[in-house]
Amino acid sequence: ESGKVASDRSTQIVYDGKALRSRTTCYWKVRMWDNHGHASAYSKPSMWRMGLLSRSDWKAQWIGLNGDTSRDLRPSPYVRKEFNLNKPIHSAQVYVTARGMFISSLNGRRIGNDVLSPEWTDYRKRIQYMTYDVTNQVKEGKNCLGVTIGDGWYRGYVGFGKLPNNYGDHTSALVQLHLEFADGTEQIICSDASWKGAFGPLSYSDLLMGERYDARLEAKGWNTPGFDDSRWQAVQVMPETQAQLVALPTEPVRVTHILKPKKVTEPKKGTYVFDLGQNIAGFCLLKVRGPGGTEVTMRHAEVLNPDGTIYTENLRRAKATDVYILEGGREEVFEPQFTFHGFRYVEVTGYPGKPRLDAIRGCVVSTDLPSAGSFTCSDRIVNQLQSNILWSQRGNFISVPTDCPQRDERLGWMGDAQIFVRTASFNTDVSSFMTKWMNDVEDAQSPQGAFKDTSPYIQGNGTDGAPGWGDAGVIVPWYVYRCYGDTRIIERHYEAMNRWMKYMADSNADHIRNKLRN
Repeated sequence: ESGKVASDRSTQIVYDGKALRSRTTCYWKVRMWDNHGHASAYSKPSMWRMGLLSRSDWKAQWIGLNGDTSRDLRPSPYVRKEFNLNKPIHSAQVYVTARGMFISSLNGRRIGNDVLSPEWTDYRKRIQYMTYDVTNQVKEGKNCLGVTIGDGWYRGYVGFGKLPNNYGDHTSALVQLHLEFADGTEQIICSDASWKGAFGPLSYSDLLMGERYDARLEAKGWNTPGFDDSRWQAVQVMPETQAQLVALPTEPVRVTHILKPKKVTEPKKGTYVFDLGQNIAGFCLLKVRGPGGTEVTMRHAEVLNPDGTIYTENLRRAKATDVYILEGGREEVFEPQFTFHGFRYVEVTGYPGKPRLDAIRGCVVSTDLPSAGSFTCSDRIVNQLQSNILWSQRGNFISVPTDCPQRDERLGWMGDAQIFVRTASFNTDVSSFMTKWMNDVEDAQSPQGAFKDTSPYIQGNGTDGAPGWGDAGVIVPWYVYRCYGDTRIIERHYEAMNRWMKYMADSNADHIRNKLRN
């Protein structure tokens, strides 16, 4: 109970009540007074649940499978755990993260609608976790948790480097299910050595290279109770991390739009090119029916060659290729799990027969930011420019602000972010998105105080302190404060900004930006 607070502020009011504990469920409501002293009615109560605030709250262990680390593209582990509940459930929340990416399920149903989770951070310093309410998915009797683990930014290709394993060579997951029963008792189901795992149909998954999925290798019902996992192996308990475990502080990445192709052409016999009519970042949903073992390949591109085939030179090393091998005997639907591409055109080869226009759907992937503003005018060209800006923002705001979603790069370039942050805030509410990314920026700061060209930083992807790029460490917090009145982002990164200013003064003694110090 704050009591009546006289203030000219209606946003960024910081909670000032008693300290809150992990997993506490909190309810709040608000009313306000006008300039005549008349009070409004109270709002309807809203609520939130506190996350896991300290390392001691985590009882789970990191688990995965030891695969062949000599390969650059490696299969994704599937891990599972059955458990039995013998009394009515009141509520259930599951906390999941991965060194890599994950898709979790409970009793055969996917948990959540986010993709590419837990998103990109410097995994050596900070790893985000996701929280899901699964009260409606858990049940009395037998239950089964399942997790698929992908390479993602942790172990896959990213940036200009020619090798994967930028943060580690083994992926792993951390899972903790909290159960509250109707009688007031509690139980925790954790990832540990009792889980079992296997490799399956996902032969490899990579952000730049794409995915290969062999439906003939599916283990039907692997994430449901009663599945025979006698041939599955015990999982490997992986080493702990010194990184801080933090809740995802912004909206997750989701599929935000589904696009239907505008047309399909056949520039060469058996080669079909679908045109979505719009450049996007995301992946394609494929519908196909054919004999088992048929291999369908989808390659992605932004433009076409004069002969109507796709142009891929600008992708450099990024293969941007997804492969689906049919099980056969039914209509099958393939949707990549741990990759995305920048594209307008999709080349499909190996398709059994001639594909219809509805064989492909374009799934737009972006951090799901709330709309904040819009602009239209009487000039068609200006309106198209605004549409281009908005689509570019969608395609480049995927966990971090990038400069391109298609080639072998996709880095969080600081120069692009500091130029675009004000425009971005007009289109969508980027307050939490930029707040999260500023943590990446400070994580990447050098011991000497230099902000990097890219954040999160991977060795060899940018320099220290380039003019216009390193400056983002000061400019972005300033604009977030100007747009949202949030002084906390300034307070949180003030010392980092001071270190940056000292670095520039030490590196440029005549106070002219004319050199860098590495």
